[in-house]
Amino acid sequence: MKWCRASILVGALLGAGCGGSASTVQAPTLAVVNASALSKMVRGVEAAQQPDGRKRAESLFTEAVKADPQLWEAQYNLGVLLAERGELESAERHLAGAVKLAPNAEDVVVALAEVRRRAGDPKGAVKALEGFVKSAPEALTARTALVSAFREAGRIPEAIEQARQVLLRRSRDSNALAEMAMSYLEQDEVDTAKLLSEEALKAEPKTATAERTAAMIALHQGDDAVAFHHFAKASSLDSKDTTARLNMGMVLVQAGVYDAAVPHFRAVLEVEPDGEEATLGLAAALRGQGARDKTESYREAESLLKGILARRPGHVAATHNLAVLYADFLDNPADAKKLYTQFLKKSRESHPARPGARAWLKTQAQREADGVGQPAR
Repeated sequence: MKWCRASILVGALLGAGCGGSASTVQAPTLAVVNASALSKMVRGVEAAQQPDGRKRAESLFTEAVKADPQLWEAQYNLGVLLAERGELESAERHLAGAVKLAPNAEDVVVALAEVRRRAGDPKGAVKALEGFVKSAPEALTARTALVSAFREAGRIPEAIEQARQVLLRRSRDSNALAEMAMSYLEQDEVDTAKLLSEEALKAEPKTATAERTAAMIALHQGDDAVAFHHFAKASSLDSKDTTARLNMGMVLVQAGVYDAAVPHFRAVLEVEPDGEEATLGLAAALRGQGARDKTESYREAESLLKGILARRPGHVAATHNLAVLYADFLDNPADAKKLYTQFLKKSRESHPARPGARAWLKTQAQREADGVGQPAR
């Protein structure tokens, strides 16, 4: 997401030029601006550029919004800052407010859609973008974002059509090619996806999106080594590419390289503190790191999994992972028994972990009948 830099000309706030997309979609100029609010916003933008200025910037943007709720740039900048540290609900509220005030500002609507996608609401992202793209067909950044939103909402034909519309206007658009590749991958058309991914890499060799797409295709084909190579390149090109870091961590966990996986998951959680996949991955990596005489890693994994269950009671993956932790690592059969039972009630019949859960419960029941392996509590 981009910062909206304030421009001051004869005491008026000019809302144009707050983005870098290929098309120019002008935001409305506000006729009357609260001078104090404007001053705070400008200082906030300056603070945000400093290495340790984020907290100060957030405070200044908050004050600017309180002083003048109609100052859409302040709402936008505050939303961006909140999103960057994972406060997605608050970010969504401020960005939605900015969209209402500046409905034709492309960067603002794209930021709102991105926050909704990160919050697991692709339908909300589609809602934010679809009308905007219809009214501004040359807004290619928004249209490309709509491809992602359609794909994640399960509307694959519409995602492919929107990608085609981008490519009609900009034939070598690497992001559009990569997004189209991902859409075809969703349909299991791997050859087409791979061809489009290769074209995306040719169009712009140093782009995180294209590298990430190539990695996802390699993962789909079962080539973890190639996938890891592309994920590593994506991460080096964009340090905030949480998808690449998350998948690098997952590949390392599957390979049993737990120490190397941990920093990748922690990096994702710095950006998205409540990210469930990264939390589950970190818990798995910590479990792999631990030892019975050094249980600190086990206890951190326990805390992470309990955190997910506190936010989302009955979460199937967290329930199963915590049951495994108690059963196999922390010698707590009582809680393991409860959790495995809950897991069997909540999980779908085809879940691959169900046979193992049933087997553990059967063995535990026999141990209890024999007077051994009694629940510790």
